[in-house]
Amino acid sequence: MRLRNVKHAKELIENNPNIIIEEPKQYKGKWNGVFGNNNPIEVEIGCGKGKFIVEHARKNPNINYIGIDKFDSVIVRAIEKLLDEPLKNIRLIRVDAENIEEIFANKEICKIYLNFSDPWPKRRHAKKRLTSSRFLKRYSNILVYNGYIEFKSDNYSLFEFSMMSFNSSSNYKVENIIIDLYRNLPETNVQTEFEMKFVNRGNRIFYQKVKFIGDKYEEIL
Repeated sequence: MRLRNVKHAKELIENNPNIIIEEPKQYKGKWNGVFGNNNPIEVEIGCGKGKFIVEHARKNPNINYIGIDKFDSVIVRAIEKLLDEPLKNIRLIRVDAENIEEIFANKEICKIYLNFSDPWPKRRHAKKRLTSSRFLKRYSNILVYNGYIEFKSDNYSLFEFSMMSFNSSSNYKVENIIIDLYRNLPETNVQTEFEMKFVNRGNRIFYQKVKFIGDKYEEIL
């Protein structure tokens, strides 16, 4: 999907270095210093307009949050939310998830959120899916032991692919699978913008919670 350009995106990004980190590679292994504390760090890959991660940061002041997105046109909306409601425990990064190992050090992240990621439906694009073996290997290099990945999607094919990918890796243990999240919605659920849209359309929401249990990895795809 082609995203519209936002005229003031560059200005907002350049003028808010306390919110969005423009040179994230220099903070690899030093992110607790950015926040000024030793609180656990959680990352949302594909944070979009920021509703999910901002709400989490508001509810959990003792956890640090980093939102990643590669599109100016959506991440500026997250910046705007944080200008309206400043939160000390959140930072944003404008980068492609392909480069995540260049940004975070070994065992630096406690949890990764994958919310309504691009399903890349064509078979030849499978390696681009954020739950492909290539990405699971990257996550293995930044997650703490017993850290988590939480996944939500309205796309059954991506859900099935992700379940198989997690189960095929010795690094991960699937702890919870829900095939209809809204049938018995947990009180702790935080919606994303896409989630609100899909639920209003009547789409089923799929969920997985996965624990990182080791550092041995076998390439499966």
